[in-house]
Amino acid sequence: MRILVVNAGSSSLKLRVLDAAHQVQAGDDVPPPTAGDVGEALDRFLEGVDAVGHRVVHGGTEFRGPVRLDAAVDERLNRLADLAPLHNPPSIAAIRAVHRLRPDLPQVACFDTAFHSSLPEEAAIYAVPWEWTQRWSLRRYGFHGLSHAWASRRAAELMHRSPADLRLVTAHLGSGASLAAVSGGRSVDTTMGFTPLEGLIMATRSGSVDPGLVLWLQHHAGLDTDHVERALEEKSGLLGVSGHSGDLRAVLTAVDQGDDRARLAYGMYVHRLRALVAAMVAAMGGLDGLVFTGGAGERSARVRRDTCAGLQFLGVTLDDALNEQQLDVDRLLSPAGAPVASAVVAAREDIEIAGQVRQVLG
Repeated sequence: MRILVVNAGSSSLKLRVLDAAHQVQAGDDVPPPTAGDVGEALDRFLEGVDAVGHRVVHGGTEFRGPVRLDAAVDERLNRLADLAPLHNPPSIAAIRAVHRLRPDLPQVACFDTAFHSSLPEEAAIYAVPWEWTQRWSLRRYGFHGLSHAWASRRAAELMHRSPADLRLVTAHLGSGASLAAVSGGRSVDTTMGFTPLEGLIMATRSGSVDPGLVLWLQHHAGLDTDHVERALEEKSGLLGVSGHSGDLRAVLTAVDQGDDRARLAYGMYVHRLRALVAAMVAAMGGLDGLVFTGGAGERSARVRRDTCAGLQFLGVTLDDALNEQQLDVDRLLSPAGAPVASAVVAAREDIEIAGQVRQVLG
């Protein structure tokens, strides 16, 4: 079975054709197409494929696993669009384009939130009025689930252990960033919540802030909701503090040049990262492995080193030579015999999606 994996995000359209051995046969990353030309971008990859798998960021409470798409499912997806207004609509546009171009081709939706549907209620429910929770399904959904699922399973392979026997913290560190506590192969806690704003400091997103700060800005500074939302989503995080960029590489360059605000931004980034790794460990009652993935997690030896340096009390250690190697390969980073394994794993949501497509289609 040849599967086209479609990852339609707010900033790009990533297309990969995977064969039965999960080898990439063709692929492309293109700028986010308009509604008028999404079909043109997809059409080049539909020849010879047997099914299409779509990454859909938000499945709400309705979708707790992958699902084959049909008219009824499409309508349910439409109703969830406002939960992820930057991410779900591009996925829906891609689904419709494939329906139009190849109406008989099976399509499967794979949800980033589904991996976190196993969160216990203690970790998922907010301490807000119960009426709000029931009326609007307010809860912590978590995101990057496809990446966390793959990273945890791949790390278990590197450790020669069964996922069922492991307590792992997976760190997806990209422009968006989140952690997951994965115990026995299931997500039991995560850092993102009702939206992708909660948790770690990110490229342009603030991460967790006191909700009272937002209320103060609205009541006393006169900032309207749209202004605050744009600021927290697009002008905060590394960009907001450093004043340079949301790109971690640019921030680190400025740090090395002696820029005080860049140094503060990076220090805050690592401080929050260490603190929330420890929180994930507490949710599982221990730690067997720390797994780095995503752009910064895979490529920045400095981020991995500085993060682990503050977690030695948990048994986390790095082999400096292994950590500094710039190899395009999944590998363990910890010394032999270390009580906690450290690993780096390439983000492969495409493999996770292809596997879920095969699961659904049998």
